[in-house]
Amino acid sequence: MSTQPFELGVTTFVETYPDPQTNLTTSHGDRLRQVVEEAQQAEAVGLDIYGVGEHHREDFAASSPAVVLGVIAGSTREIRLTSAVTVLSSDDPVRVFQDFATLDQMSSGRAEIIAGRGSFVESFPLFGYDLADYDELFAEKLDLLVAIRDSERVTWSGTHRSALVDHAVYPRPFQNPLPVWVGVGGNPESVIRAASYGLPMALAIIGGEPARFAPFADLHRQALTEYGMNPAPIAVHAHGYVGDDTESAADEFFPPYRVAMSHIGRERGWGPISRASFDASRSPDGSLFIGDPDVVADKIVRTAQELGLERFMLHISVGTLPHEKVLRAIELLGKEVAPRVRDAMAGFSLEA
Repeated sequence: MSTQPFELGVTTFVETYPDPQTNLTTSHGDRLRQVVEEAQQAEAVGLDIYGVGEHHREDFAASSPAVVLGVIAGSTREIRLTSAVTVLSSDDPVRVFQDFATLDQMSSGRAEIIAGRGSFVESFPLFGYDLADYDELFAEKLDLLVAIRDSERVTWSGTHRSALVDHAVYPRPFQNPLPVWVGVGGNPESVIRAASYGLPMALAIIGGEPARFAPFADLHRQALTEYGMNPAPIAVHAHGYVGDDTESAADEFFPPYRVAMSHIGRERGWGPISRASFDASRSPDGSLFIGDPDVVADKIVRTAQELGLERFMLHISVGTLPHEKVLRAIELLGKEVAPRVRDAMAGFSLEA
């Protein structure tokens, strides 16, 4: 475990599903402006990080996290700004680095990249990539991204883009090095790949018991040691919501959660989301972090200690929650949950 204070934050995919109460859909522009306010709120209540995901479809408004985070950077001063995630497989690592190095300079060193393979595949045909190359694309592009980050001048060659021969990439970031994490959904090869570069790992927990991800955390630490790398932090990204009391929080979160997850489920062959399965997922051993501040704090601490985490990011608006409820949940996360979690994690180590 790091000696740094435990970090907490919020992530969003800037979703635009119909409101289950009114059946109205917020426009992409209005939803993006709401996200800026949510990030401002996160900073105001003392949270450490705000993350924006990348998608290329109608039900999500952010296809370019760096642009959204750049707007947020102009109205915040301290909160760290990350992608959650950058779909590196279908992007150009040179451009990704330039975008986030620019953000890093504009924000005086607050930018991060969480690079992932992507659980949605719309970006692959959009940018001319073959899904048959899914794994190879990510491995090759991560290699180039790290090479650019680590050296101002790069000589590199691969299969899926033109070679670079002693080529300089600008601008350079404010931070040295620019933080790059690898987002992992449960693939051991991705865990080992992150460790081979000495990179931190962000685990996405969207189903099952959080405790079942402990082997991935252990594998990351073991692989770092075997590769001769320094220890690197591990984060968790999970769905959840903080309310003034646990049952009302569940009642508020379930309708938009059902809309979003049922919509995605129909695309992927899942069954409909029932209230019973939802309630099971918010149990102490489930994947959803929903409840009053004590319930959510206790669950975050338990997960953080089981997995040996340094950071936890709560994905509050899975469906389209009313904006004022998201702001209230962020307030409770920062003012009431975060102090409890930081106190509990202070001095914690896996060896203790």
